[in-house]
Amino acid sequence: MRVRFYGVRGSIPTPGPSTVRYGGNTVCVELRLADDTCIVLDAGTGIRELGKQLVLEDYKKPIHLFITHGHWDHIMGLPFFGPVYSKDTTLIFHPTTESGLAGARDPIMFASAHFPVKFTDLPARIDADAHHGDHRIGSAVVSHINLNHPGGATGFRIQDADGTSICYLTDNELDPPGDVTTTVDVLARFSAGTNLLIHDAQYLPSDMPAKRGWGHSVVGEALRLARDAEARAIVLHHHDPDRDDAALDEIGVDAASWAQRHARSLATHVAREGLIIDV
Repeated sequence: MRVRFYGVRGSIPTPGPSTVRYGGNTVCVELRLADDTCIVLDAGTGIRELGKQLVLEDYKKPIHLFITHGHWDHIMGLPFFGPVYSKDTTLIFHPTTESGLAGARDPIMFASAHFPVKFTDLPARIDADAHHGDHRIGSAVVSHINLNHPGGATGFRIQDADGTSICYLTDNELDPPGDVTTTVDVLARFSAGTNLLIHDAQYLPSDMPAKRGWGHSVVGEALRLARDAEARAIVLHHHDPDRDDAALDEIGVDAASWAQRHARSLATHVAREGLIIDV
């Protein structure tokens, strides 16, 4: 698989000179499977650049879209996804919840109060493949898990036919207050042995306790999950809008140092727009 990051920011886009190296677009990750099937994880503002790339390469196969949840930073880019304005495009939503299915059939972003083009007027063929089990897509099997996030969110594991896998667990609070939807142990089993764990790492210890319960994880918690899951690599993802390039540089240095002390076989990355990882 080839993994490419088109949006890595959480909560709200943050364009400007202080975020130019890591990027200010909200979350969107593209996977190309061994058979070149295209899977898109989330539809934040980064999906606009992905759409431009797919148009440029004249991609004709169906595009498979998995959205973790309906918060704006994960869906606001969809009306600007160029391929949906072509009759040659097939876009398939893969919702795992009833609310996700409703959103796939009538996305709120295309309501007249938010956008001038109606969803039903888009030229592309748009389908929804809704079921609660594993999704078989191209050469891969996609399984899912519920995450700890206000309003709910879904994580995914994509296992390709050659045995490689990635886990995408964003908008997940590893140490939430109150009721817990999914424990760290369950998440470690779900992610066990994965080649690449992409995990929410929006916060630092200095952000706590003020932001506990907001549905995001502290960097150190994500690193410990990767170690417990025996993942080969982790990408720290969904950056806080107040985290500039210098702060993310520091997070990268600290994460690599932590891995050297506690998980020497774990490769660490800080998500940035344009980052490509071959799994």
